[in-house]
Amino acid sequence: MKSRINIFMTTAFTILFISIISGCSAVKNANNKQKGAVIGTTGGAILGAIIGNNVGKGGNGELGAVIGGVVGGTAGVLIGAKMDKQAQKIEEEIPGAVVERVDDGIVITFDENSGVYFDTAKYSVNSASQQTLDKLVAIFKKYPDTKILVVGHTDNVGSDENNMNLSKNRASSVTSYLIKKGISNGRLTTNWYGESQPIHNNGTAEGRAKNRRVNIAIIPNEKMISDAKAQSSEN
Repeated sequence: MKSRINIFMTTAFTILFISIISGCSAVKNANNKQKGAVIGTTGGAILGAIIGNNVGKGGNGELGAVIGGVVGGTAGVLIGAKMDKQAQKIEEEIPGAVVERVDDGIVITFDENSGVYFDTAKYSVNSASQQTLDKLVAIFKKYPDTKILVVGHTDNVGSDENNMNLSKNRASSVTSYLIKKGISNGRLTTNWYGESQPIHNNGTAEGRAKNRRVNIAIIPNEKMISDAKAQSSEN
């Protein structure tokens, strides 16, 4: 009986431990091939990585519907392996970008110093940004079974209305460029939040530069998920 109690306590502790660490940044950014089998929650971690420190305060309904839940089990392991390879390729091709593996997806962050540049108060995709996006396009075409989310943000300089329009225009410019280069419109979702979702302190010049950002998230589409479930006999 004592041994059974010890086994029960060990199992309970393990479940509790997994529950705790699944919300930590170390796990969110971990190799998803390893964690895909044990985490089967919602896509909230991806939303948090895209939106910033105000997730849940409104405005994220559309993205939440697109992202959906995390695939667990053996299918999650298979999806995680594919996404790991894609994330590694992005890191190799675009060293200036911040590339994070979050849940079943990949989140890429470009601020005004890291690969997709916008002049102050401007939203056109300039030549330097085009070179970065061209590399992404090639990777997107190599891994076609994904959905792509483009999300724009600004700092808090200027009016709320102007910043909302600026973030919309910057995100839309990136989306339009990807379509122009051959990425199907059906894979793309565009959203924008103005100054409402900072990830750094707007009280400093460095913080404002990091808040003037475009996030690109890559998540598995229905085909990748169904293929992984079929391969793992989970369909």
